[in-house]
Amino acid sequence: MNQQDKKTDLTVALLQASIVWEAPQQNRTQYAALLEALAAEVDVAVLPEMFTTGFTMAPHAVAENMQGPTVAWLLEQAKKKHCAIVGSVAIKDGEHYYNRLLFVSPEGDLTTYDKRHTFTLAGESEVYSQGTQDGIVEYKGWKICLRICYDLRFPVWSRNASDYDVLLYTANWPRPRIHAWDTLLQARAIENMAYCIGVNRVGTDPNGHEYPGHSAVYDALGAALCGPLEEKATALLATLNWDSLQALRTQLPFLEDRDEFELR
Repeated sequence: MNQQDKKTDLTVALLQASIVWEAPQQNRTQYAALLEALAAEVDVAVLPEMFTTGFTMAPHAVAENMQGPTVAWLLEQAKKKHCAIVGSVAIKDGEHYYNRLLFVSPEGDLTTYDKRHTFTLAGESEVYSQGTQDGIVEYKGWKICLRICYDLRFPVWSRNASDYDVLLYTANWPRPRIHAWDTLLQARAIENMAYCIGVNRVGTDPNGHEYPGHSAVYDALGAALCGPLEEKATALLATLNWDSLQALRTQLPFLEDRDEFELR
């Protein structure tokens, strides 16, 4: 990624919307309209998990490859809007299917993160392979940690061992457990002394699961910069301030006391 010598504030847009079930073209059209309607220039626009299909367990029917129309669409939209765009898609890579988060820059750089914690309760672990990347991307001088939905429940996988500045989750998180979503996003921000972004969808899928949104951005002390916003399909904007984050980490150097251990 292209870097700037002087780090600037980072403006993010959280695109909280419904998802048409297993209809990639309709969803790309919907999210293109949301991107077009953004009232201000942004640096990063974040879309929900599996934004082209919904949380489907039928990747054989809808998965694309990395040369497919959704990757091309992301590259086109990022260039057009002069901002990075982030969202996960069902991807077929070789003989495996992945729930893959794509981070696309305006310059055409592409970083991927495959969901590590596939959701066993829904059978995701049976049809999607587990990812192995660390999910760290650097953009405009900011180090961003990419994660997907169920990863939020596992703090060790998201712990700030690499001195990242932003922790980002995209999700299809259902209504019955939305209190956990709100609480865990705040906890991940506080324990990692980092901004934490969470983008969830709204609407209902054919399996009867309701999604109430609650997209939000929290600062390193767990205070909400925007959201959590219920139900409504819209874009939320928040500006992450670099100087404030660094001043807080200097004042409260909690990360210096973190435990050291290796993941298996």
